[in-house]
Amino acid sequence: MADDYYRVLGVPRTATAEEIQRAYRTLARRSHPDVNKEPGAEDRFKQITEAYHVLSDPKSRANYDRFGAQWRQVPEDFDARRHAGASTGPRRTTSFVNIDLEDLLGGVFGGGRGGPVQGADAEAEITIGVEDSYLGGQRTVTLPGGDHYKLTIPRGVTEGQRIRIAGEGSTGLGGGPRGDLYLVVHFRPDRRFTVSGRDVTARLPVAPWEAALGARVPLTTPGGEVQVKVPAGSSSGRRLRLRGQGLPDPHGDPGDLYAEVRILVPPHPSADEQRLLEELARVSSFDPRSSDSRSSK
Repeated sequence: MADDYYRVLGVPRTATAEEIQRAYRTLARRSHPDVNKEPGAEDRFKQITEAYHVLSDPKSRANYDRFGAQWRQVPEDFDARRHAGASTGPRRTTSFVNIDLEDLLGGVFGGGRGGPVQGADAEAEITIGVEDSYLGGQRTVTLPGGDHYKLTIPRGVTEGQRIRIAGEGSTGLGGGPRGDLYLVVHFRPDRRFTVSGRDVTARLPVAPWEAALGARVPLTTPGGEVQVKVPAGSSSGRRLRLRGQGLPDPHGDPGDLYAEVRILVPPHPSADEQRLLEELARVSSFDPRSSDSRSSK
């Protein structure tokens, strides 16, 4: 049959009325659309409720046990319980406590023995700059739905970390408290920086003569400007490690900052620069395509 009501409720065909009631309470609480926001939860809740209505009534259950999916076609005055041997369902007799659906839900979702139910937690995504992780502090964020929140960005927050805002989730049931809102952090793309865990890589533009002769050059980092010593003979792609200058960690050691050398040439060399470059080309024996050159830093 399309929907086996026993399988829907997760009970055997020999289940007592109390077992069916208990299974329904558990599943209804888990799948109610006011609590479960997952896709298909509402359809699942309707399926569970239909199964409970059929199996909680002794007459409809007996007809269902005998005729299966066609039980609704049985005349209303037909009662399989009065036909000896007609039912293939449970043979032991149990007392059934009639519970109105609203009364049952009241018990599950508040107002009854189940007590109030806290609202479901919600989740949204926010985008911040890498600088925000270095500095932390108060920020106002706007979610896609237009809601504005003023929150504290923790220093050292990382990609994918969640920031909790208490009491801003879904409304509770039966007088229960609201759930919480969790904001998932993503870093805004920045061509200057890349982040891996707590380590940050920053591009370090240098002139050819700075790379060849060595120099101390300024570097803009998410935490401010620092001075970087470029060793003589550095090539593009060389990574210079600045220990402890990556993303901070309130509970441990900060990450590292890596300055990645990028050699830039004058786009429009002056006459003197042109002359000196030509002279260098004439006197230099350096071959950048040799294996020795490619293996050097």
